[in-house]
Amino acid sequence: MESQKQKTLQSKIKVSGVALLPFTLALTIFLWYLIVWVGDLQPFILPTPHLVWERFVRALADGSLWQHFLYTLWEVLAGLVLGSLVATATGYLLAKSRPLERLLSPYIVASQSVPVVAIAPLLVIWFGPGMFSKVLTCALIVFFPILINTVVGIRSVPEDLYGLMRSLQANRSQVFWLLEMPAALPVLLGGLRIGATLAVIGAVVGEFVGSDRGLGFLINVGRGQYDIALVFVAVFTLVFMALVLYGVVVFLERWLLSWQRRDEDSKKLGV
Repeated sequence: MESQKQKTLQSKIKVSGVALLPFTLALTIFLWYLIVWVGDLQPFILPTPHLVWERFVRALADGSLWQHFLYTLWEVLAGLVLGSLVATATGYLLAKSRPLERLLSPYIVASQSVPVVAIAPLLVIWFGPGMFSKVLTCALIVFFPILINTVVGIRSVPEDLYGLMRSLQANRSQVFWLLEMPAALPVLLGGLRIGATLAVIGAVVGEFVGSDRGLGFLINVGRGQYDIALVFVAVFTLVFMALVLYGVVVFLERWLLSWQRRDEDSKKLGV
């Protein structure tokens, strides 16, 4: 009975949240118009929402927005995959070896003290203004949070479960796939949530430094031509991309951790 009440309350909260979304959107647009009207701002300073919408329709109609969107999306996905794989592998090694962690941790932490905006020009110089330098920028910016979450996730596995696996004579591969990976997965996916949004930032930083394509390049073009409506179009498209990637990770998390929710429901029911 208590579980049913909790589910009903959660559903009501979700419905109220969805209902508030159109209201907050309408309020934001109204305040935007009000700021432009009260400040008597010119379009090259702050365009109105309908001017931004018209610019979006034009950029979409001529295909330029879609072309730049796809280019940035490929950079983000490639950088996220590369950074996640390297960070997960490195984090696993650090989690299993204290001496290796003591050896590499100072260098890893020191690398995070250097802003990615300072590294991006070097990557463009070394690897050229093509996509590869942007992919590396994305990978570098997502590396640290996923690395830390991997170390925390692997070390959060209870020692008793390792003893159980040893008693069952499980080999190294079985321990990894049947114990460590499922136990650490919630923390790993939490790091991937952060990485999905940071990868978008990394791609834009790389495109700011040197690129002839991508949404970051589109922002530079709009800024140089005082086409601020185009800047807003590119920024809102980047926001949309980050939200979609975050949503994909959340969906993946719910799918992969469905067994965890079933266990929690069973405990609540006393099964």
